[in-house]
Amino acid sequence: MKIHEYQAKAILAKYDVPVPRGEVAYTVEEAEAAAKKIGGSVVVKAQIHAGGRGKGGGVKIAKSAEEAAEIAKKMLGMTLVTHQTGPEGRVVQRLLIEETLPIERELYLGLVLDRSLGETVFMASKAGGMEIEEVAASTPELILKESLLPGMPLQPFQARKLAFGMGVPAASVNAAANAMVALSKAYQAIDGSLAEINPFILTKDGKVYALDAKITLDDNALYRHKDLLELRDLNEEDPLEVEASRFGLNYIKLDGNIACMVNGAGLAMATMDIIKYAGGQPANFLDVGGGANAEQIKNAFHILLSDPSVKAVLINIFGGILRCDTLANGVVSAARELEIKIPIVVRMEGTNVELGQKILTESGFNFTVADGMKDAAEKVVRLAQ
Repeated sequence: MKIHEYQAKAILAKYDVPVPRGEVAYTVEEAEAAAKKIGGSVVVKAQIHAGGRGKGGGVKIAKSAEEAAEIAKKMLGMTLVTHQTGPEGRVVQRLLIEETLPIERELYLGLVLDRSLGETVFMASKAGGMEIEEVAASTPELILKESLLPGMPLQPFQARKLAFGMGVPAASVNAAANAMVALSKAYQAIDGSLAEINPFILTKDGKVYALDAKITLDDNALYRHKDLLELRDLNEEDPLEVEASRFGLNYIKLDGNIACMVNGAGLAMATMDIIKYAGGQPANFLDVGGGANAEQIKNAFHILLSDPSVKAVLINIFGGILRCDTLANGVVSAARELEIKIPIVVRMEGTNVELGQKILTESGFNFTVADGMKDAAEKVVRLAQ
């Protein structure tokens, strides 16, 4: 689950990571009041779940509260397009009004789970203010890394090593190291899957601040953090993904035109791969789960067909807990209720597969029953065209 910058900074401040003074604003009046309260020049930042806001016009400096109000008037309600939003962009519905700071240097800090190592890795770089992916591609030697021991935050000696490695002046090393340790404690306490400060700045008077902050929470651990669930902004999420989550379905929208309905994440990934191999483009990842029933199958169909780009559906099921006849009954029921018009290809194996295939062929609908995954992929790609 992603959260906004102002929410991330509130969490970081709780764990003693230095952050600039700032307030969230939902209206022009709130933006002007916040700017007056902070005093002097302020930064007006659009709050969306995407990076690259500055290049897209979503970060502006105002020299007065009146100018902040003028900027807020233009920014609230605008569709902000960045390299991470895609061409459709995101509508700006809230702003962060924040004090300006005398920046001396911009650095980068980040924590992420490195799945290849099976460890949480703390990253630091003197190339702050740039996209870390760009730094990794062009100058990977500028990214310093320290692995965290299981259940332990970044250790002070590791933090000092990173600070000196980034060229932090000796007078500011302790402050930078303390901020890094605090960041790692926050990351662990909230069960984060990503925590990033870009840029992490040194000011002209030797202080350090998290000038920007990005935090992603592990959805699987949210049952331990009921308070953090309240930070979810449904307006920033794809409507179909939000609807799928209400039904306990694992759904991610993609850019293709062949919808996939699969039970099991591994099989779902393999299904998308074989569609690509056959020359098609998957429209989604959808794992209905091993214990899906006919009602969930119907809900899944409704979500798939709500995507106007979908031209065909591939159902790929291995019948274990979810028996093939249960799936077939759910598919037929959904087809009847939703008046499905597009081609549907079904590949199933496992428990009661013969009965499931019989239900489909005798349903009166024009289902295409495939013989294996390769056959299913080739058929659905052809039908989608």
